[in-house]
Amino acid sequence: MDMRQRLIDAIQIWANENLYTAAPGKAPAAMPEELNQLFYAFISKLSLSLMEDEENFYGYFFFQMGKKTDWDLRAPTAVTFEHTQYVLYFHPLLFLEQTPQQMISSIKHEILHIVFQHLLRSRDLRQHYSKLALNLAMDAIVNTYVDPVPEDGETIDRINNQYGLFLIPYDTLEDYAEKIQRGIDWKERSKTTTTDHITETADKKPRFDIRHAHDLWEQLDTQDPQVLVKFTEKYLDTASQGPLSPHLAGAIAAFKSLNKALPWQTYLSRMAGTLFCGTRRTTARLNRRQPYRLDLRGELHHYKARIIVALDVSGSISDAEFHQAMQEVLQIVRSMQVKITVLECDDQIKKAYPVRSLRDLQKRHPYRGGTAFSPVFAYANAHKTDLLIYFTDGQGEETLSVTPGGYKVLWILSGHSKGLSLRNPCGIVKRLQPQEDMTLSELDDPHADGYSMNNQEPVAFI
Repeated sequence: MDMRQRLIDAIQIWANENLYTAAPGKAPAAMPEELNQLFYAFISKLSLSLMEDEENFYGYFFFQMGKKTDWDLRAPTAVTFEHTQYVLYFHPLLFLEQTPQQMISSIKHEILHIVFQHLLRSRDLRQHYSKLALNLAMDAIVNTYVDPVPEDGETIDRINNQYGLFLIPYDTLEDYAEKIQRGIDWKERSKTTTTDHITETADKKPRFDIRHAHDLWEQLDTQDPQVLVKFTEKYLDTASQGPLSPHLAGAIAAFKSLNKALPWQTYLSRMAGTLFCGTRRTTARLNRRQPYRLDLRGELHHYKARIIVALDVSGSISDAEFHQAMQEVLQIVRSMQVKITVLECDDQIKKAYPVRSLRDLQKRHPYRGGTAFSPVFAYANAHKTDLLIYFTDGQGEETLSVTPGGYKVLWILSGHSKGLSLRNPCGIVKRLQPQEDMTLSELDDPHADGYSMNNQEPVAFI
């Protein structure tokens, strides 16, 4: 009997006696230290085999990660970021019940989520798509690049069959999520049933559940996105010590081009490109072409995305700097249907007025108080905001007194700022500085940064 089977038998016996028989509401006993050591010894052997592989990227990446077990997982593995480290969690039984090749694929699967920045990108997409749609989309992408697919892993073919779709390989995360969400909505409204997502068996043993496969990511909401970007780049640099497959090389190159020293204008361009302008789908209206199809969403026409530009009038940003910045803001959204409101603020909102052109900019209100960010977020929450752009020196509260709504936030700090005082900025933080090497049009080209896969093999950021 091999080491894997002996380990499965030993853990299964312990789980049957201690884990699955635990009384409701009572915490189950922890797995004995001897079993823990045997399990982690087995994981170490897998890690060594990955490092000895011709493409050792995954081995060196995995070597840097923390390893923990979690009996509440609904998947063999799950990844998250804790403090200053990526951590790979294992459900011992779900993981060991796979073939050795599938175990390797499970590890690669989680690492690819990191490489493709799914941990961060999913956070921005939650307000538009359900957890199920996002999880299916992300897993379909990463499983395209692993062979064999992990046990019960979601694939494009399986999703197409399940939801009557026609997904094709190498599409973007956003496109997959949009199409899968339509399939889910149709299935729910047609009241069809499925057995594809069984979560429990009669003996209470957990089974794979795609709806909860990435629940650990919810704790990342308190993480500064830039911290994740910084540590991800360190992991990628350390792991890239040998030959890379085309999709890995392309994804890493796209990651660095997207995140390294990009100016605030580029981030604004990308954020603005995700806003709903002109029309917006809604369930509050029937589809005009097929009004008797309750499964089809209608549209709100002439919808204008609402953008708030907050200016800290403390004097850290000069009139000339703000005038130039507003010129670039207006240039970026020139072809969009938007409604822009400028807020002048210090420890409270001093002035609010609409802006359509530079001629609408008013003389700055005199600065009299300290700086507080919360009043601006309270205003944004009350006015159905889609995007908040905040120009400030960054020195205010450490914690917001209000919880930001589901809008995007871009902080733009003055060039001499010491940094943002908020512990959780709830958005992207950039400095007010001019672009240097590339034009906006170059950086915003989807074929340049890998946001689109339609023109090439799987070598880009998806």
